[in-house]
Amino acid sequence: MKYTALISLVAALGSASAAALAADGKSLVEAQCASCHALTEINYGEQAVTERAERKAPPLYYAGNKFRREWLVDWLQNPVRIRPAGYFPPAHVVDGEDGDVVDAATLTVHPKLGEKEAVAAADYLMSLTPYTARLEATGYEPGTISWKMGNMNFGKFNGCDACHRDAPDFGGLSGPELYTAWQRLQPKFIASFIESPVAWDPHTLMPDTDLNAAAIKRLVDYLKVNGEDQP
Repeated sequence: MKYTALISLVAALGSASAAALAADGKSLVEAQCASCHALTEINYGEQAVTERAERKAPPLYYAGNKFRREWLVDWLQNPVRIRPAGYFPPAHVVDGEDGDVVDAATLTVHPKLGEKEAVAAADYLMSLTPYTARLEATGYEPGTISWKMGNMNFGKFNGCDACHRDAPDFGGLSGPELYTAWQRLQPKFIASFIESPVAWDPHTLMPDTDLNAAAIKRLVDYLKVNGEDQP
């Protein structure tokens, strides 16, 4: 009986600790992230398109529909820049000898969190899931494609490399890098966003690709294959 009671006590304490950690995550995110990231739902469509230039960072109110938890935990401890030219590139680009260059001095450095803080913050962010039904309506299921064909499709056929990098040293700088997209993002989010960027953000800088489901699948499958090849 004493052993059973001890087990029950440990389980209760564990549940209490988990609840406290989740609460701490919410407080932590609100304290450290709210100055740059939107944590509550915003109807950007009701605002002037110029608001996009005023945003400091991506909205996080649907983080649980977008990111992979394990990536969040790692990245929050060691944040590496995802958007080489910042969240609004025109604000961070200057004229150079060979054309536009990114003025790194104007880019914000993301704070690092300790392991426990990162776990708590990630758990809270993953609880923010207002668009689950939207993802469930996406028909994408992971498949495969040859790297060579996928790379050609990504760059030559669809021109994604004009804005995005699919390798650390190749591609455009105005969009987020995509060579870690598979580790970073949920597959159905990638497919849904490519299908209709404005459904996620009416003022997005991402153009409407007007691709059919098969074409979208080829792109997402390439990000999968390409991401799995990354060290």
